[in-house]
Amino acid sequence: LLPQIESVPGVESVMWAQWFGGVWQENTQLFVLATDPGRFRVVYPEYVMPEAQWKAFAETRTSMIAGRNLANKYGWKIGQKVPLASNIFPQKDGSKNWAFDLVGIYDGKDAEWQRNTNVAWINFAYFDEANLFARGLAGTFTIRLQDADQAAQVASTIDAMFENSPDETKTQTEKDFNLGFIKQIGDIGLIVRWILFAVFFTLLLVVGNTIAQSVRERIPELAILKTLGFGDGAILWFVLAEAAALCAIGGLIGLGIATPLGVAITQGTGGNLPIAVDQRVWFTGIAAIVLLSLVVGLLPALRAARLTIVDALAGR
Repeated sequence: LLPQIESVPGVESVMWAQWFGGVWQENTQLFVLATDPGRFRVVYPEYVMPEAQWKAFAETRTSMIAGRNLANKYGWKIGQKVPLASNIFPQKDGSKNWAFDLVGIYDGKDAEWQRNTNVAWINFAYFDEANLFARGLAGTFTIRLQDADQAAQVASTIDAMFENSPDETKTQTEKDFNLGFIKQIGDIGLIVRWILFAVFFTLLLVVGNTIAQSVRERIPELAILKTLGFGDGAILWFVLAEAAALCAIGGLIGLGIATPLGVAITQGTGGNLPIAVDQRVWFTGIAAIVLLSLVVGLLPALRAARLTIVDALAGR
Protein backbone atom coordinates (compact mmCIF):
# COMPACT_ATOMS: atom_id res chain seq x y z
CA LEU A 1 0.00 0.00 0.00
CA LEU A 2 2.89 2.35 0.70
CA PRO A 3 3.76 3.38 -2.90
CA GLN A 4 0.11 4.00 -3.72
CA ILE A 5 -0.41 6.18 -0.64
CA GLU A 6 2.74 8.17 -1.41
CA SER A 7 1.44 8.84 -4.92
CA VAL A 8 -1.73 10.59 -3.71
CA PRO A 9 -1.65 14.35 -4.43
CA GLY A 10 -1.17 16.36 -1.27
CA VAL A 11 0.83 13.68 0.58
CA GLU A 12 4.22 14.98 1.70
CA SER A 13 5.57 11.95 3.58
CA VAL A 14 4.35 8.64 4.97
CA MET A 15 5.47 6.34 7.75
CA TRP A 16 4.12 2.97 8.76
CA ALA A 17 3.82 1.48 12.23
CA GLN A 18 2.84 -1.80 13.82
CA TRP A 19 1.34 -2.02 17.31
CA PHE A 20 3.69 -4.10 19.45
CA GLY A 21 1.55 -4.60 22.55
CA GLY A 22 4.33 -3.96 25.02
CA VAL A 23 4.18 -5.13 28.65
CA TRP A 24 6.66 -3.84 31.22
CA GLN A 25 7.53 -6.05 34.21
CA GLU A 26 4.50 -7.87 35.62
CA ASN A 27 1.50 -6.43 33.79
CA THR A 28 2.10 -2.76 32.97
CA GLN A 29 0.74 -2.02 29.51
CA LEU A 30 2.81 0.42 27.43
CA PHE A 31 2.30 2.23 24.15
CA VAL A 32 5.01 0.60 22.02
CA LEU A 33 5.03 0.68 18.23
CA ALA A 34 7.46 -0.56 15.60
CA THR A 35 8.35 1.88 12.84
CA ASP A 36 11.02 2.91 10.36
CA PRO A 37 13.35 5.38 12.15
CA GLY A 38 13.99 7.56 9.10
CA ARG A 39 10.34 7.91 8.17
CA PHE A 40 9.37 8.53 11.80
CA ARG A 41 11.75 11.48 12.00
CA VAL A 42 10.38 13.01 8.80
CA VAL A 43 6.70 12.60 9.67
CA TYR A 44 7.14 13.79 13.26
CA PRO A 45 9.58 16.74 13.20
CA GLU A 46 7.80 17.93 16.36
CA TYR A 47 9.81 15.33 18.30
CA VAL A 48 13.41 16.39 18.93
CA MET A 49 16.45 14.34 19.88
CA PRO A 50 20.24 14.74 19.49
CA GLU A 51 21.59 13.74 16.09
CA ALA A 52 23.68 10.92 17.56
CA GLN A 53 20.57 9.34 19.06
CA TRP A 54 18.68 9.57 15.76
CA LYS A 55 21.64 7.86 14.09
CA ALA A 56 21.74 5.12 16.74
CA PHE A 57 17.99 4.53 16.32
CA ALA A 58 18.47 4.02 12.58
CA GLU A 59 21.64 1.92 12.74
CA THR A 60 21.20 -0.22 15.87
CA ARG A 61 19.33 -3.41 15.04
CA THR A 62 17.63 -3.79 18.43
CA SER A 63 17.14 -0.07 19.00
CA MET A 64 14.33 1.61 20.88
CA ILE A 65 13.61 5.25 21.69
CA ALA A 66 11.26 6.42 24.44
CA GLY A 67 9.48 9.68 25.13
CA ARG A 68 10.81 11.76 28.01
CA ASN A 69 7.66 11.29 30.11
CA LEU A 70 7.75 7.53 29.65
CA ALA A 71 11.48 7.27 30.42
CA ASN A 72 11.17 9.41 33.53
CA LYS A 73 8.20 7.38 34.77
CA TYR A 74 10.10 4.09 34.74
CA GLY A 75 13.61 5.44 35.33
CA TRP A 76 14.96 4.36 31.95
CA LYS A 77 18.41 5.61 30.93
CA ILE A 78 20.08 5.72 27.53
CA GLY A 79 22.29 2.67 27.03
CA GLN A 80 20.31 0.23 29.16
CA LYS A 81 18.69 -2.93 27.91
CA VAL A 82 14.90 -2.74 28.29
CA PRO A 83 13.14 -6.11 28.58
CA LEU A 84 9.56 -6.05 27.29
CA ALA A 85 6.96 -8.72 26.70
CA SER A 86 4.50 -8.55 23.82
CA ASN A 87 0.91 -9.63 24.32
CA ILE A 88 0.58 -10.06 20.54
CA PHE A 89 3.81 -11.00 18.76
CA PRO A 90 6.04 -13.93 19.77
CA GLN A 91 9.56 -14.32 18.44
CA LYS A 92 10.43 -17.18 16.11
CA ASP A 93 11.29 -19.38 19.06
CA GLY A 94 7.78 -18.87 20.45
CA SER A 95 8.84 -16.62 23.30
CA LYS A 96 6.96 -13.35 23.84
CA ASN A 97 9.89 -11.89 25.78
CA TRP A 98 11.86 -9.26 23.89
CA ALA A 99 14.80 -7.01 24.77
CA PHE A 100 15.64 -3.65 23.22
CA ASP A 101 18.54 -1.24 23.53
CA LEU A 102 17.37 2.21 24.62
CA VAL A 103 19.42 4.44 22.33
CA GLY A 104 17.47 7.69 22.61
CA ILE A 105 15.00 9.73 24.62
CA TYR A 106 13.00 12.24 22.62
CA ASP A 107 11.34 15.48 23.70
CA GLY A 108 8.56 17.59 22.23
CA LYS A 109 9.29 20.86 20.46
CA ASP A 110 6.99 22.71 22.88
CA ALA A 111 4.96 22.12 26.03
CA GLU A 112 2.02 20.62 24.14
CA TRP A 113 4.15 18.05 22.32
CA GLN A 114 6.19 17.39 25.47
CA ARG A 115 3.03 16.18 27.21
CA ASN A 116 2.66 13.60 24.47
CA THR A 117 6.07 11.96 25.00
CA ASN A 118 4.64 8.81 26.54
CA VAL A 119 5.22 6.36 23.68
CA ALA A 120 8.14 4.04 22.89
CA TRP A 121 9.21 3.24 19.34
CA ILE A 122 11.24 0.21 18.26
CA ASN A 123 13.14 -0.46 15.06
CA PHE A 124 10.71 -2.06 12.61
CA ALA A 125 13.45 -3.92 10.70
CA TYR A 126 14.43 -5.96 13.77
CA PHE A 127 10.85 -6.51 14.87
CA ASP A 128 9.78 -7.62 11.38
CA GLU A 129 12.70 -10.04 11.07
CA ALA A 130 12.37 -11.56 14.53
CA ASN A 131 8.62 -11.98 14.97
CA LEU A 132 6.93 -15.28 14.23
CA PHE A 133 4.13 -14.05 11.98
CA ALA A 134 2.66 -11.00 10.22
CA ARG A 135 5.96 -10.11 8.61
CA GLY A 136 5.99 -7.24 6.16
CA LEU A 137 2.71 -5.85 7.44
CA ALA A 138 1.78 -2.52 8.97
CA GLY A 139 -1.12 -1.70 11.24
CA THR A 140 -1.29 2.02 10.51
CA PHE A 141 0.11 4.58 8.11
CA THR A 142 0.74 8.11 9.36
CA ILE A 143 0.63 10.75 6.64
CA ARG A 144 2.10 14.23 6.74
CA LEU A 145 0.25 16.54 4.35
CA GLN A 146 1.52 19.41 2.28
CA ASP A 147 -1.57 21.40 3.28
CA ALA A 148 -3.68 20.53 6.34
CA ASP A 149 -6.77 21.91 4.61
CA GLN A 150 -6.58 18.98 2.16
CA ALA A 151 -7.07 16.39 4.92
CA ALA A 152 -10.63 15.44 3.99
CA GLN A 153 -9.84 15.21 0.27
CA VAL A 154 -6.69 13.10 0.80
CA ALA A 155 -8.51 10.81 3.24
CA SER A 156 -11.37 10.13 0.81
CA THR A 157 -8.91 9.55 -2.06
CA ILE A 158 -6.91 6.98 -0.11
CA ASP A 159 -9.98 5.11 1.14
CA ALA A 160 -11.43 5.04 -2.40
CA MET A 161 -8.20 3.49 -3.72
CA PHE A 162 -8.51 0.46 -1.44
CA GLU A 163 -12.29 0.16 -1.29
CA ASN A 164 -13.53 -3.46 -1.70
CA SER A 165 -9.93 -4.73 -1.57
CA PRO A 166 -8.44 -7.21 0.92
CA ASP A 167 -6.76 -4.25 2.63
CA GLU A 168 -9.46 -1.61 3.03
CA THR A 169 -8.39 1.52 4.88
CA LYS A 170 -10.08 4.01 7.16
CA THR A 171 -8.30 7.34 6.98
CA GLN A 172 -8.97 9.97 9.64
CA THR A 173 -7.28 12.77 11.51
CA GLU A 174 -4.87 11.89 14.29
CA LYS A 175 -7.26 13.43 16.82
CA ASP A 176 -10.17 11.22 15.68
CA PHE A 177 -7.90 8.18 15.62
CA ASN A 178 -6.86 8.75 19.24
CA LEU A 179 -10.48 9.27 20.32
CA GLY A 180 -11.41 6.03 18.59
CA PHE A 181 -8.62 4.31 20.53
CA ILE A 182 -10.11 5.55 23.80
CA LYS A 183 -13.64 4.53 22.76
CA GLN A 184 -12.51 0.92 22.44
CA ILE A 185 -13.18 0.60 26.17
CA GLY A 186 -16.80 1.66 25.55
CA ASP A 187 -19.01 4.39 24.17
CA ILE A 188 -17.70 7.18 26.39
CA GLY A 189 -20.33 9.66 25.19
CA LEU A 190 -23.22 7.32 26.00
CA ILE A 191 -21.79 6.47 29.41
CA VAL A 192 -21.35 10.15 30.27
CA ARG A 193 -24.87 11.04 29.11
CA TRP A 194 -26.44 8.32 31.29
CA ILE A 195 -24.36 9.40 34.28
CA LEU A 196 -25.43 13.01 33.78
CA PHE A 197 -29.07 11.93 33.48
CA ALA A 198 -28.82 10.03 36.78
CA VAL A 199 -27.11 12.98 38.47
CA PHE A 200 -29.69 15.44 37.16
CA PHE A 201 -32.57 13.24 38.34
CA THR A 202 -30.98 12.90 41.79
CA LEU A 203 -30.52 16.67 41.99
CA LEU A 204 -34.15 17.10 41.01
CA LEU A 205 -35.28 14.97 43.95
CA VAL A 206 -32.86 16.44 46.50
CA VAL A 207 -33.36 20.10 45.63
CA GLY A 208 -37.13 19.64 45.20
CA ASN A 209 -37.41 18.07 48.63
CA THR A 210 -35.27 20.84 50.14
CA ILE A 211 -37.44 23.62 48.67
CA ALA A 212 -40.71 21.89 49.61
CA GLN A 213 -39.51 21.34 53.18
CA SER A 214 -38.33 24.95 53.41
CA VAL A 215 -41.75 26.24 52.32
CA ARG A 216 -43.57 23.95 54.79
CA GLU A 217 -41.43 25.15 57.68
CA ARG A 218 -42.01 28.82 56.82
CA ILE A 219 -45.78 28.80 56.24
CA PRO A 220 -46.40 31.13 59.24
CA GLU A 221 -43.74 33.52 57.95
CA LEU A 222 -45.35 33.56 54.50
CA ALA A 223 -48.71 34.27 56.15
CA ILE A 224 -47.20 37.25 57.96
CA LEU A 225 -45.81 38.56 54.67
CA LYS A 226 -49.30 38.36 53.19
CA THR A 227 -50.68 40.15 56.27
CA LEU A 228 -48.17 42.97 55.65
CA GLY A 229 -49.51 43.40 52.13
CA PHE A 230 -47.41 41.12 49.92
CA GLY A 231 -49.56 39.67 47.16
CA ASP A 232 -49.74 36.14 45.83
CA GLY A 233 -47.45 37.03 42.92
CA ALA A 234 -44.75 38.40 45.23
CA ILE A 235 -44.82 35.27 47.42
CA LEU A 236 -44.59 33.07 44.32
CA TRP A 237 -41.52 34.95 43.08
CA PHE A 238 -39.91 34.82 46.54
CA VAL A 239 -40.05 31.02 46.54
CA LEU A 240 -38.92 30.74 42.91
CA ALA A 241 -36.02 33.10 43.63
CA GLU A 242 -34.95 30.93 46.56
CA ALA A 243 -35.01 27.82 44.35
CA ALA A 244 -33.10 29.63 41.61
CA ALA A 245 -30.47 30.85 44.08
CA LEU A 246 -29.96 27.34 45.46
CA CYS A 247 -29.59 25.83 41.97
CA ALA A 248 -27.44 28.71 40.67
CA ILE A 249 -24.92 28.51 43.51
CA GLY A 250 -24.30 24.81 42.94
CA GLY A 251 -24.45 25.03 39.14
CA LEU A 252 -22.08 27.98 38.80
CA ILE A 253 -19.59 26.45 41.22
CA GLY A 254 -19.68 23.24 39.17
CA LEU A 255 -19.16 25.07 35.88
CA GLY A 256 -16.35 27.10 37.45
CA ILE A 257 -14.56 23.94 38.58
CA ALA A 258 -15.17 22.11 35.28
CA THR A 259 -13.66 24.89 33.13
CA PRO A 260 -10.02 24.65 34.36
CA LEU A 261 -10.41 20.90 34.92
CA GLY A 262 -11.31 20.43 31.25
CA VAL A 263 -8.23 22.41 30.21
CA ALA A 264 -6.04 20.32 32.54
CA ILE A 265 -7.39 17.02 31.13
CA THR A 266 -6.90 18.23 27.55
CA GLN A 267 -3.33 19.30 28.26
CA GLY A 268 -2.55 16.22 30.33
CA THR A 269 -3.54 13.89 27.48
CA GLY A 270 -1.71 15.91 24.85
CA GLY A 271 -4.99 16.87 23.21
CA ASN A 272 -6.04 13.24 22.76
CA LEU A 273 -9.01 13.69 25.10
CA PRO A 274 -10.22 17.23 24.44
CA ILE A 275 -12.73 18.50 26.99
CA ALA A 276 -13.66 22.11 26.29
CA VAL A 277 -15.97 23.81 28.80
CA ASP A 278 -16.57 26.75 26.47
CA GLN A 279 -19.35 29.31 26.01
CA ARG A 280 -21.68 26.68 24.54
CA VAL A 281 -21.28 24.49 27.63
CA TRP A 282 -21.83 27.47 29.94
CA PHE A 283 -24.99 28.42 28.03
CA THR A 284 -26.29 24.86 28.30
CA GLY A 285 -25.40 24.77 32.00
CA ILE A 286 -27.21 28.04 32.73
CA ALA A 287 -30.24 26.79 30.80
CA ALA A 288 -30.17 23.62 32.93
CA ILE A 289 -30.02 25.75 36.09
CA VAL A 290 -33.09 27.72 35.00
CA LEU A 291 -34.97 24.54 34.07
CA LEU A 292 -34.10 22.82 37.34
CA SER A 293 -35.15 25.93 39.30
CA LEU A 294 -38.57 25.98 37.63
CA VAL A 295 -39.15 22.24 38.03
CA VAL A 296 -38.26 22.09 41.73
CA GLY A 297 -39.59 25.50 42.72
CA LEU A 298 -42.84 25.93 40.81
CA LEU A 299 -45.10 23.60 42.84
CA PRO A 300 -43.92 24.88 46.26
CA ALA A 301 -44.20 28.45 44.96
CA LEU A 302 -47.77 27.91 43.78
CA ARG A 303 -48.67 26.35 47.11
CA ALA A 304 -47.18 29.31 48.99
CA ALA A 305 -48.99 31.80 46.74
CA ARG A 306 -52.37 30.14 47.38
CA LEU A 307 -52.08 30.17 51.15
CA THR A 308 -54.85 31.85 53.08
CA ILE A 309 -53.69 33.91 56.04
CA VAL A 310 -56.08 32.35 58.56
CA ASP A 311 -55.31 28.74 57.63
CA ALA A 312 -51.56 29.41 57.50
CA LEU A 313 -51.45 31.02 60.95
CA ALA A 314 -53.62 28.24 62.33
CA GLY A 315 -51.22 25.63 61.01
CA ARG A 316 -53.80 24.09 58.68
